[in-house]
Amino acid sequence: MRRAAAAAAVAPADPQLLAAAFESAIASRSPRLGRAAHARALRLIAPALSPFICAHLVNLYSKLDLPAAAAAALASDPHPTVVSYTAFISGAAQHGRPLPALSAFAGMLRLGLRPNDFTFPSAFKAAASAPPRSTIGPQIHSLAIRFGYLPVDPFVSCAALDMYFKTGRLKLARHLFGEMPNRNVVAWNAVMTNAVLDGRPLETIEAYFGLREAGGLPNVVSACAFFNACAGAMYLSLGEQFHGFVVKCGFEMDVSVLNSMVDFYGKCRCAGKARAVFDGMGVRNSVSWCSMVAAYAQNGAEEEAFAAYLGARRSGEEPTDFMVSSALTTCAGLLGLHLGRALHAVAVRSCIDANIFVASALVDMYGKCGCVEDAEQIFYETPQRNLVTWNAMIGGYAHIGDAQNALLVFDDMIRSGETAPNYITLVNVITSCSRGGLTKDGYELFETMRERFGIEPRTEHYACVVDLLGRAGMEEQAYEVIQGMPMRPSISVWGALLGACKMHGKTELGRIAAEKLFELDPQDSGNHVLLSNMFASAGRWAEATDIRKEMKNVGIKKDPGCSWVTWKNVVHVFRAKDTKHEMYNEIQALLSKLRKQMQAAGYMPDTQYSLYDLEEEEKESEVFQHSEKLALAFGLICIPPGVPIRIMKNLRICVDCHRAFKFISGIVGREIIVRDNNRFHHFKQYQCSCGDYW
Repeated sequence: MRRAAAAAAVAPADPQLLAAAFESAIASRSPRLGRAAHARALRLIAPALSPFICAHLVNLYSKLDLPAAAAAALASDPHPTVVSYTAFISGAAQHGRPLPALSAFAGMLRLGLRPNDFTFPSAFKAAASAPPRSTIGPQIHSLAIRFGYLPVDPFVSCAALDMYFKTGRLKLARHLFGEMPNRNVVAWNAVMTNAVLDGRPLETIEAYFGLREAGGLPNVVSACAFFNACAGAMYLSLGEQFHGFVVKCGFEMDVSVLNSMVDFYGKCRCAGKARAVFDGMGVRNSVSWCSMVAAYAQNGAEEEAFAAYLGARRSGEEPTDFMVSSALTTCAGLLGLHLGRALHAVAVRSCIDANIFVASALVDMYGKCGCVEDAEQIFYETPQRNLVTWNAMIGGYAHIGDAQNALLVFDDMIRSGETAPNYITLVNVITSCSRGGLTKDGYELFETMRERFGIEPRTEHYACVVDLLGRAGMEEQAYEVIQGMPMRPSISVWGALLGACKMHGKTELGRIAAEKLFELDPQDSGNHVLLSNMFASAGRWAEATDIRKEMKNVGIKKDPGCSWVTWKNVVHVFRAKDTKHEMYNEIQALLSKLRKQMQAAGYMPDTQYSLYDLEEEEKESEVFQHSEKLALAFGLICIPPGVPIRIMKNLRICVDCHRAFKFISGIVGREIIVRDNNRFHHFKQYQCSCGDYW
């Protein structure tokens, strides 16, 4: 490539040599070589460059994405040809500048130049980026018919077809497709790929079988589209059959097809099969690694997903927006704040932190890790927000029960007009109202969501509103909402009612909810334990014991409650009355000291949550050996002052531990953050962020 440029610098003004130099600059993506060849042409041929050289200059600068230079080259041509204009239009369309492309197309028509079969596809590509109601696409279509290119020219027809799909004119697209006398694989691929992108996987599958029935042979693009459609429709069996066909046809050696297969198996909840395909790849690219990370993340295998990300980095892959955003979702699932911060640093170092996908993932990660201040900073600094960004910020407030800020952001979202809320948005808002005690606001939103936003209430919304009413002590009204549901109540709906009944001692209604849960999921130990605990809290020990015996008789085992703290990259796990930890003696000594200090400050153990029929003194000792208290004592011993103590718990924090943590936060002057299976609690100076409404 450099030899051609050098030859143009020493040889006489041979147009063919100059053209070769221009092509070399394009191939090497080197503006410097291109400008050097341009300067040589001006010295040898100036002041008047031939139309041949002018066309090559326009092509050079257009393909190198130098729009000003391309426009200047086109304007300097005293006799522009259709080749010059086509080069300019093609370059502008390829680099996402539809307005200059369409303006040049109109300019060449005014000069009386006739577009050819290369000009029209580029013009259609530019028109595909026009607003949905723009008439520019149909106008170009009319010109193509007048000049005889439509519907007979397959190249022009496919470009027009793609334009109609991308601008949402499905009826016109299907009409044009029906008129095409020669439907090649490119035309069928246009139907398939656009249907996948628009969320119509069944149409993609139908188009593929239409291609086969017409005697056409699929290519790599067809295979990728079909796998994407099977992933979108969750058609595991069909996709597996197609996997066999792909191997038979020899497409399994193509990296794009293999990437689609990894993505397909990941989305169909078969992470193991996705890994098998990934391990069998002879060549991997960045998309391969990203697909594997996403496959694990989508299936809740956060540790494996992060390991795949590290594997990509070790193999020399540079972090991309998709790779980093996928890895960030694993940090949110693991509550791995330190890993998330490290990935945030990677994003900043790679200059992709402002990317909308990365920024949205960062907001989501910080929100799910309880660092709402960091989430807010990224949210408000992000130059562009999409639906995911808004939902992540509202969801972050929902995690900590900050209903006021959740509603403020929701109102800002509506006023901004950037995007309309979806069902996830409303789930987050109602959840935040439930956890923040804004019962009236949450219920009003639920009642008006259909009218205001055109969103039909789903099971998730009913579960949220049952939780909302239940937390406010309105269990009977919540039960009425369940009875009026147009669909069958789910486990989450009855679970919300059972939790509320346990909270407020509504044992009879709680029994009804529990019986429904036993029907839906008889092997779930959590529902049996919750019912037993509800009776125990009410002092009905015989009934609580009966439920525990029934669990034992049918072989249902209770998931043990545990809490854990991460310190120096080691996870320390504690269970109630745990005596196995290497620092057991130090932990017990500190708990004894804290107990005396708390009692001096006015703390009294809440023994109703000691779920055994014991004497009062034994109950007090029982509640003080809960796993979260053991984890807290360990954190106070090991984690230096000034560093927040972060505790994770697999069950809901009990009322006594919640009260004790408030006292301890003030006595020792430390910030304590607890993430239980329901929400975050930030304890500081004798207060909790939940305001005791949880």
